[in-house]
Amino acid sequence: MSAPTQHRPASTERWLARLALLAILAAALLPLAAAGWRGLLLPFVIGGHLVLIVIGAWLALAHRGALRVIGIVLVVGAVVVAAVLVIRANLLWVVIVSAALLVLAAMAGRAALRRGLLRPYRTEEVAVGPPSQPFMIMNPRSGGGKVVRFGLREKAEELGAEVAVLEGPGTVDVAQLARDAVARGADLLGVAGGDGTQALVAAVAAQHDIPLLVISAGTRNHFALDLGLDREDPSTCLEALRNGVELRVDLGDVNGRPFVNNVSFGAYAAIVERPEYRDEKLKTTLDLLPDLLTSATGPRLVAHADAVTVQSPQALLVSNNPYDTGDIAGLGRRPRMDGGVLGVIGVRAANAVQAARMLRGRRAPGLTLIVTEEVVVDADVEDVPAGVDGESVRLTTPVRCRVRPGALRVRVPRDRPGVPPPMPSLQLSALLELAGPGRRDGQVPAAATPAEG
Repeated sequence: MSAPTQHRPASTERWLARLALLAILAAALLPLAAAGWRGLLLPFVIGGHLVLIVIGAWLALAHRGALRVIGIVLVVGAVVVAAVLVIRANLLWVVIVSAALLVLAAMAGRAALRRGLLRPYRTEEVAVGPPSQPFMIMNPRSGGGKVVRFGLREKAEELGAEVAVLEGPGTVDVAQLARDAVARGADLLGVAGGDGTQALVAAVAAQHDIPLLVISAGTRNHFALDLGLDREDPSTCLEALRNGVELRVDLGDVNGRPFVNNVSFGAYAAIVERPEYRDEKLKTTLDLLPDLLTSATGPRLVAHADAVTVQSPQALLVSNNPYDTGDIAGLGRRPRMDGGVLGVIGVRAANAVQAARMLRGRRAPGLTLIVTEEVVVDADVEDVPAGVDGESVRLTTPVRCRVRPGALRVRVPRDRPGVPPPMPSLQLSALLELAGPGRRDGQVPAAATPAEG
């Protein structure tokens, strides 16, 4: 990753840091000023009830019958009791104002660190001319019908592309469609569909070293998000056919199957594997979670990455490049797609106490975070359920996940929203150093820089 910009902080950055520190101080002193010694107890009361809420949620999700009922009662009771105590003590306004001050502190602090210390990493772009024979695969069912709603087929054909629409009936081999198009002379492959479909076409594009054009017509569009594409209007992605640039990004591989985003194991993979999940998501999840979270059923997983071994994780996520430093669920952004590494997130909470410790975020003892080039996932069974870019599959053990650095050429519009800089870690020491007047030119608070990879 390119090094963070090092320069003397501008007055705006310094004053944003000072505003953040002032808001933190005001949030800490307000309870004491408003309620004396009772105000000192307020953070402990709220923190204690938050722990009870987490424990209750664990009981409700990880058990059935009476324990599930007890968990629900504990969650509701903790919320109600905390609210009653705060209201009876006439401290509700203190809680609201303190919370607002902490939100202000977080916003100002991150803005200060981002403006003063970070330069967004930007994948190298190569100017290219329009393709002579582009081929597009479009799934009209993806994303609630975005292909039809945005007229993607008609717009692509107007730009000279051949379009294959997956109208059925039955299952269509999209990879074979792409291979056939390459055999006919296609010099660009485009796909408007979910991330799983994009990964299959991406593998063909990488094999023949021709560019892939991603059209953000899926439901979540995580790959498009990390490429900096417009997810609100997928038709803007077609602009890459006449005014595009090329990026080189990595491609993941799991047992010979490509993935552009991630591979999930454990609880999530076992749930989405069930056929009834598509129609009854909540009911299926609640029915399966008790067995999955308590390890009463399901395969026992062991993940090996370099010198690190993750024993019996309840959930395991292997991603093509790591997710942002503030994202432990794999739901947000990856700051870069060409780091040549995998990100690994393992979660293990065997009981309610360990679940409550997850409130510590990335420092939680049940959380494992690794950056590596290869991960091997083994189990006590011959094959395990997995989610590959959101598609439910079964993979033969041991499962080998690798990264193929720079394997994929991606064609994107020259003008696009882009990828914002990674969110800096909000640490008090970094804010103090940035806000102070005595820092020498060129010094950068190390605590504020995002993790490499």
